[in-house]
Amino acid sequence: MEENRIKVLIVDDEPLARRKIREILLEDAEIEVIGECGSGKEAVAEIRKKNPDLLFLDVQMPGMDGFGVVKELGSQLPLIIFVTAYDQYALHAFEVSALDYLLKPFDSERFEKTVKRAKTTIRQERNGDLTRGVQVLLQELQKKSGFLDRLVIKTGPRVFFVKTDEIDWYEAEGNYVRLHMGKESHLLREAISNLETQLDPKKFLRIHRSTIVNVDRIKELQSWFHGEYHVILKDGTQLLLTRSYRDNLKDLLGRQP
Repeated sequence: MEENRIKVLIVDDEPLARRKIREILLEDAEIEVIGECGSGKEAVAEIRKKNPDLLFLDVQMPGMDGFGVVKELGSQLPLIIFVTAYDQYALHAFEVSALDYLLKPFDSERFEKTVKRAKTTIRQERNGDLTRGVQVLLQELQKKSGFLDRLVIKTGPRVFFVKTDEIDWYEAEGNYVRLHMGKESHLLREAISNLETQLDPKKFLRIHRSTIVNVDRIKELQSWFHGEYHVILKDGTQLLLTRSYRDNLKDLLGRQP
């Protein structure tokens, strides 16, 4: 029965996260953990060498991230379970047809359900064509601009989606970001520096270490002291553009503000 075990590769840049996944999987007689990788580049080499059946793939890694691994390998990919600390990446994982995702920190019940689903899929497809889903995944990735167009908001028991274009401005609150939409605001579990890299720079402008603004919501700029500007939005909201971020606006407008 050894040859029928499901071969698993764990990819995560956090050693503790890899160890947690490995320890749970080692208790499963149907699974064989064939290796661990701490980077996307290393993962590409190991997948090509060992040809695993199932991949636990961290999305956010320095250098080549999880989606970069997908693009690099093409149809050689195994079944994928994306692992992420951010809901926005989890949403994208579903959009690119991943088998499933695990949101850190995950509990044993969620993990077991995910693995059970993976086992069923692999057993059913072992004599079939697993590359079907991978091809769909790659096609969807090609369509993506690489920037978020929706965010997942959790408020108590409610979970809903918000289009990024509907958000007027983003305000940092510690390791969270408050989304302002007219008179509404919602708190997102995301650092503003991480969110900035996921937003289209042609649509969203960092004007302060704590502020990102939707360019379409800007009505006018008013010169202020020491090279700073007041940014006036269409609803009358006033934000501050600091000197540190003047080049962002200059690049966007193609001229000195």
